[in-house]
Amino acid sequence: MIIPRAEHNISRKDITPTALKVLYRLQEAGFDAYLVGGGVRDLLLGLHPKDFDVATNAHPEQVRKIFSNSRLIGRRFRIVHVFFGRDIVEVTTFRKGLLDEEHADHQQSEHGVMLRDNVFGTIEEDAVRRDFTVNALYYNIADFSVVDFTNGMQDLKHRIVRLIGEPEVRFREDPVRMLRAVRFAAKLGFELDPAISQAIPKMHALLDHISKARLFDEWVKILMSCHACKAFELLLQHGLLEDLLPSIPKLWHHSANAEALAKAALENTDERLKTGKSINPAFMLAVLYWPIFLEYQKKFEQKGMHKSIAFEHAISEAIQTALKDMSIPRRFTTNMREIWGLQRRFNAHPNKRLLDIPLLPRFRAGYDFLLLRASLDPSLKPLAEWWTAFYEATPEMRHGLLKTKPKKT
Repeated sequence: MIIPRAEHNISRKDITPTALKVLYRLQEAGFDAYLVGGGVRDLLLGLHPKDFDVATNAHPEQVRKIFSNSRLIGRRFRIVHVFFGRDIVEVTTFRKGLLDEEHADHQQSEHGVMLRDNVFGTIEEDAVRRDFTVNALYYNIADFSVVDFTNGMQDLKHRIVRLIGEPEVRFREDPVRMLRAVRFAAKLGFELDPAISQAIPKMHALLDHISKARLFDEWVKILMSCHACKAFELLLQHGLLEDLLPSIPKLWHHSANAEALAKAALENTDERLKTGKSINPAFMLAVLYWPIFLEYQKKFEQKGMHKSIAFEHAISEAIQTALKDMSIPRRFTTNMREIWGLQRRFNAHPNKRLLDIPLLPRFRAGYDFLLLRASLDPSLKPLAEWWTAFYEATPEMRHGLLKTKPKKT
C-alpha cells in the first residue's frame, strides 16, 4: 500500500536536517532512500522522534563513498553511521528475510537464534524481515509517500503491536523480540496482538540462550523508555521478568515492600525522563537489589559478624546476585556500592566527617535513594528531613546542624 502525501501527517519540518541531508544525497547519487522504523512510526503518531534511520538500495561501500563523514560498523550485517558532529544517522542496505535458507551467509544457532544475516535484498524483502508491522513503514523522500507492505498503518490506527509472520517462528529467530514487544506496547500505549500473548509462555525459555550483556542492553532500553513502570507490569504479567531479572520476581513474591520500592523508583524514573532530566541506570539497579542486600546483611549479622563487616559482605553478595541475572558493566556496580554505602554513612553518629559527605560524587544519588526509602518507611523520615536541611544549608550552617542530627534508626 502506498499512502500519498495528502493522506498522512508526516512533514519534512519534523525530520531532523541531518536525516534529510542523508536522504537527499543518496537520492542525488541515484539510489532509493527511505526513512524507516521507529522514526516513521512516531511521526505518524504525532510524536517527535529525535533519531531517524535510513534504508536504501545502496550497498554499504557505496554509502561510504557518498559520505566521507561516515564509518562502516557491524559484523553480522554491515551498516553505515554518518556523523554530523554528535548526531549520527544510521544507514542500512535493504536485506533479505531471515528465513531465506538458500544463502550460505545466513546461519542460525541450534536454538534458532540468528548468527549471521548478511544478504542484501529488495525493499519488499527488507520490510518482511523486520519485527513488528508498525516498525516496517517507509517514508519515501522521492514523493513524500509512506510505503506499507505489512498493514502497519492499520495496526497503528488500532494501536496493536503485531509481529510480521508467525510469532513462534519470529521469537525463535530472536527471543529478545518478546522483550521488545512489551517495551513498544508500554511506550506506545498499544495492546499486544493476542498471537504474541499466546506465544510468549511457550517461547520465553529461549531468553536463557541470549547473552547476559544483550539482556542488560534491552533492560536499559526499557528503563530509558519513559514508560518503564508500565513495561515492568507487562513483563511481570507475561512471565518475562523472571527471564530478564530472575532474582526480582522471587523477591517481590515474598516482599510487598520490595515491589513497592521498585515501582516508586520506576515512576520517579519515568517522570525525570519526561521532564528532560537524566538518569543513571545504577540507581535503579541499587533499588532493585537493595532488598536482597538487606537479606544478606541480616544473614551475616545473625552469624555473629560485626555490623560493618556484614555490611560490606552483603554488598558484595548482592552485586554477585545481580551479575548472575545480567552482565552489568563495572561502572554501574561501582555506583551501586557507593549508593548503598552512603545509606550507612547517612545513619552515622554526628561528627565533622559528615561535612564531607555532600561533596562525594555519588552523594545526590545516595540522597535521592534515602528520600525514596523514607517515602515508604516513616521511621526514616526524620533522617531524610535532616539530610535535606543539611544538604540545602550553607557550609557555616552545617556545623550547627550536626547537633540536631536524629539518632540512629
